[in-house]
Amino acid sequence: MKTEVIVIDRKALRPQDGEAGYPELDRQLAGAARILRDGGLVAFPTETVYGLGADGLNAGAAEKIYAAKGRPSDNPLILHISSREEIFPLVEEVPETAGILMEKFWPGPLTMIFRKSGIVPYQATGGLDTVAVRMPDDIVANRLIALAGVPVAAPSANLSGRPSPTTAAHVLQDMDGRIEMILDGGPVGIGVESTIVDVTGRIPVLLRPGAITLEMLSEAVGQVDIDPAILGPLTADVRPKAPGMKYRHYAPKAELVLVEERGGAASGRAGSGQAPVGNAVISRIRELAGEKIKEGHVVGIICTDETRDCYPEGIVRSVGRRGDEETIARSLFAVLRQFDDIGAEYIYSESFARDNLGRAIMNRLTKAAGYHIIYCGDQERRP
Repeated sequence: MKTEVIVIDRKALRPQDGEAGYPELDRQLAGAARILRDGGLVAFPTETVYGLGADGLNAGAAEKIYAAKGRPSDNPLILHISSREEIFPLVEEVPETAGILMEKFWPGPLTMIFRKSGIVPYQATGGLDTVAVRMPDDIVANRLIALAGVPVAAPSANLSGRPSPTTAAHVLQDMDGRIEMILDGGPVGIGVESTIVDVTGRIPVLLRPGAITLEMLSEAVGQVDIDPAILGPLTADVRPKAPGMKYRHYAPKAELVLVEERGGAASGRAGSGQAPVGNAVISRIRELAGEKIKEGHVVGIICTDETRDCYPEGIVRSVGRRGDEETIARSLFAVLRQFDDIGAEYIYSESFARDNLGRAIMNRLTKAAGYHIIYCGDQERRP
């Protein structure tokens, strides 16, 4: 299969003078929408990461996603819609809490878990009686879904387990020859996948942290519980409720280890943001990296702009500024892929606060590391 790459003209993302809608953008997206209607696969940008789309009501098309990604069949997909009205045929009911969250955060990077209706095939839900639904804010994604006329099932457009793609070039690395088309809409804005909340019970449950933070959710609807999968790995006999809960995700080819100061900056306090990393973390990373470099290994170090100059050895990459968590989220997956490109064998990463957007950043890093954490002055934690 030859994968066609279509570069989206950003000028077409605005309505033309005197015209309703987005005629030029719709023209560029017409072929992609046709592929989706015909049961094919199209990768496209969203505000979070690039998604790999198929007709979410077509069981065979959903199965193609799993095959292209090498994704376990019990890992649910997310159905993407272009307007709120499109949710009603897909779910048994929209609880009051879900309505509040839709009003406040849709369109946007929030996925909600509902009890599915009969028209949603089990191939799109990982065999579950629930369905994940999101309404993306990105105009390319939104118009593509509208033009296709079907809910679009779309996990991240990468090989299963790899770092999620934040550019079309990342998608091409993993999906060239596996899918019909890639829509190149430039780099994404957020850089980590959507927040996922289960709204099927009386109290909403956070299943995956993202740009819509726990603090934002709680402010909107009150109590929100946290699923244990956010805090540690699920056992093999547990069926995941949402994408990214059970399997190793976001992982580079190298062995990734997080270094954290017990009770220090990475622990965070409510509303604290990203405190400066402690000297103990820097010293431990320098020690660990130095040992592997002496053994002849290629070693990468993940840090921030504030600490970049603290590491005299290794291949050092900053993921952004601690004073601006959005810069860290936006570049995290790209940095992990850079280490793959240069053949890193070991990567040591600073840790981050676990509140606000930092909760999502640490969730991705912890899963990418396979829960391998070294606490300064303490024992290593392995899964």
